[in-house]
Amino acid sequence: MPALDFYFDYRSPYAYLAQTQVRRLGLDASYHPVDLRKLMQEVGNVATSITCKPKNRYVMADLLRWVRDYGVAFQLHPQSAQIDSRRLLRATLAAAEMGKGPQAVGAIFDALWRFATPLSTPENVAAVLSGVGLDRAALLAAIDTPELDEALDQSTAAAIERGVFGAPTMFVDDEMFFGNDRLDFVRRRMGVAA
Repeated sequence: MPALDFYFDYRSPYAYLAQTQVRRLGLDASYHPVDLRKLMQEVGNVATSITCKPKNRYVMADLLRWVRDYGVAFQLHPQSAQIDSRRLLRATLAAAEMGKGPQAVGAIFDALWRFATPLSTPENVAAVLSGVGLDRAALLAAIDTPELDEALDQSTAAAIERGVFGAPTMFVDDEMFFGNDRLDFVRRRMGVAA
């Protein structure tokens, strides 16, 4: 089966939606966390749904269409302004080093977009990830270190080098697909039935 690389930032609700389907299809993905704001700034991309009010209204309606189509739970996190998204991404890198990267991705996406679980402190993040078998104390010792912050910057730079300009971006081998609305192409390229 071809390799699937999944580039994401937890800030993207479309990345949340895409990973629900990657998990549902049972695809074995390599997850690559990126700092979406930094990435977009570096490549000259603009989040027009933030700067354009009519598009922002459309995006909310569009998200709800996808949620209904996929049959997944979804809600806006009431504390999103207090959540350090780089901490979530660093926690994912720490979890990958501990052998639980894909499980951490699913747990954090669900905590943020499905259950609105508290995520504003390192302890909150460690509690979520302890639910997938990760050592809470080891995570707390790791997730806010300068080394993991640098690793996140390196992951973002590698994504830029590969041509990533937004999230979610998926590669099947070397073929790039941007957006959750390209999952049918990903599925067919992977040779997986719907």
